[in-house]
Amino acid sequence: MIRSLLIANRGEIAVRIARTCRQLGIRSIAVYSEADRNARHVAAADEAYRIGPAPARDSYLRIDAIVAAAKRAGAEAVHPGYGFLSEQAKFAEACAQAGLIFVGPSARCIAAMGQKIAAKRIAEEAGAPCVPGYADEDQSDARMLAEARRIGFPVMVKASAGGGGRGMRAVHAEREFGAALDLARREAQAAFGDPALLLEKLVERPRHIEVQIAGDKHGGLVHLFERDCSVQRNNQKVLEEAPAPHLSPVVREKLFARALAVGRAIGYDSLGTVEFILEAGSEEPWFLEMNTRLQVEHPVTEAITGFDLVEWQIRIAAGETLPARQDDIHARGHAIEARIVAERADEAFRADVGTITAYGEGPGLRFDSGVARGGEVTMFYDSLLAKAIAHGADREAARTRLVAGLRATQIAGVATTIPFLVDALEHPLFGAGEATTSFIAQAFPGGWKPSRANERLARAVAAILSAEAGGGGQGGAWSRLRGFRLLGPAGGRAACRILVSTAAARSTLTLEATGRDCFCVREDGSSLDICVKRDGDSVETECDGAIVRFFVAIDGAAIRLAAGGESYEFDVRPEIDGARSGRAASGSGAVRSHMPGIVSEIRVAPGDRVAPGDVVAVLESMKLFISLSSEVAGVVREVGCVAGQTVQAGALLLSIEADS
Repeated sequence: MIRSLLIANRGEIAVRIARTCRQLGIRSIAVYSEADRNARHVAAADEAYRIGPAPARDSYLRIDAIVAAAKRAGAEAVHPGYGFLSEQAKFAEACAQAGLIFVGPSARCIAAMGQKIAAKRIAEEAGAPCVPGYADEDQSDARMLAEARRIGFPVMVKASAGGGGRGMRAVHAEREFGAALDLARREAQAAFGDPALLLEKLVERPRHIEVQIAGDKHGGLVHLFERDCSVQRNNQKVLEEAPAPHLSPVVREKLFARALAVGRAIGYDSLGTVEFILEAGSEEPWFLEMNTRLQVEHPVTEAITGFDLVEWQIRIAAGETLPARQDDIHARGHAIEARIVAERADEAFRADVGTITAYGEGPGLRFDSGVARGGEVTMFYDSLLAKAIAHGADREAARTRLVAGLRATQIAGVATTIPFLVDALEHPLFGAGEATTSFIAQAFPGGWKPSRANERLARAVAAILSAEAGGGGQGGAWSRLRGFRLLGPAGGRAACRILVSTAAARSTLTLEATGRDCFCVREDGSSLDICVKRDGDSVETECDGAIVRFFVAIDGAAIRLAAGGESYEFDVRPEIDGARSGRAASGSGAVRSHMPGIVSEIRVAPGDRVAPGDVVAVLESMKLFISLSSEVAGVVREVGCVAGQTVQAGALLLSIEADS
């Protein structure tokens, strides 16, 4: 057995690998970037070593730095986790050259499946048919467009070297093709160091089904059943389950046979996943790709089989035979996993950053988490915070258990997708097991919007908290009124007017103190009588006999509240300050960053004329490239940033003077 192992990753997967190491008596060694000094995975390991600055390319993607850390720590083995270097053959080779055991497949297997173009050829030869498309060496724009026309729109543009939704673009019309090709190449280069792309026919009602396989270094090869990962946003998985619902025995046997055939074709010798796409109602699964690593969603397979897949990886890497034969592997019950990410699902899944001010896991679930209270969510890495996994005797038992556990989960300080996940799990389409990769568009036409049962109360609480804090930061209107007293009447009722804004609306609230910690809050002719008690990062409110507890995070004028699976984000200012900022923003033609990131490209200069929809800048954030467009017709008057500059959410990038 391996005695010491360096985990070449971060976040929840690094914490999860450390847990298995602890159970096996293996000394675990973490690595961390400057941004991750206080991250949870550092505390979860026995030792930790700094490997570079915050950007992944300068730390977690540096093979030399990771190998040097392993040698310095005296590690016997290196586990790559998923993402980063996990599917880089040169990383496996570098480990071998340094005398380190790579906990994963051989470099030969990684290379065979690492390029989707070559992988499709191998799969076809092994008897696993592929989605119609184009996968060849000629990557010129002209050839790619010609092939897209031959395949017929809509098509999917995909990075050849990677996965996880990076470098993927669905293109529904020829006029969109050039821009999609450009952004996909940029993302592929940034995420995987390889801009090569392939094209596939876009299947309109696809199910995304994958098979977990495991091989050892002695020729053993088994499958551990399938998973359904059809619920996706931006080509990244959201909900995963095992086994897949409503699969006929014929389809299931084809999946297993084809996955094992692909594994045998390359002599696969670790844990891996063979992914397929299945047109809803069809019985012909098409090979999509193979991931030569541990999948994010591996816990659902662990739940139904009872095996620890990280332990399997370690034992196989140490030269042991497979821990179980095919006849010994059985599926029991049903499991569903929900990925909790730091995103605003109501704003097209816009990524969010900040400090986690409260963290509490709901009961009855397995949580694989990479964060804790006080942790920082930054723009440098992807937005996954934690995974919640429910296991039950059947699918409905797992689904209801997951819903209940998510409702009881509280994460404050950053926006999360928990409210969306609850709604998705409770939607009739998912409940019936009929979700395809179009589920979100089908279930929530026009985009998901939260129910927000506590929105009015949350708005009032935000106004109270802002006034108590001095009106949204130092120098606010209330801090300048030295005789003003909000908490408790001082010879008569103290009152103030506060503007509470979201991205969609602005409300004016009037606050009156009615007693110690009690207020009357008026809005649009109606009023709420509220008593509040703040205790650190939580606020208990009592209104009309109902008690609601909010978790709260305050950063200047920005106030975030979370309660009962709902989350709220407000900009709260004294009316005079809010009015001033409103006038400044009115009609400015401002182009702002939707999230923190790095300016990848500025496509205009002062004096240029633009039309609505013209792409004027490209932002890189959390390994994705986002096009920023002008909302008005007019002339660029000022460009306030340069390529390569780091910007915060809401930063003004350029100003356009709109045509009158």
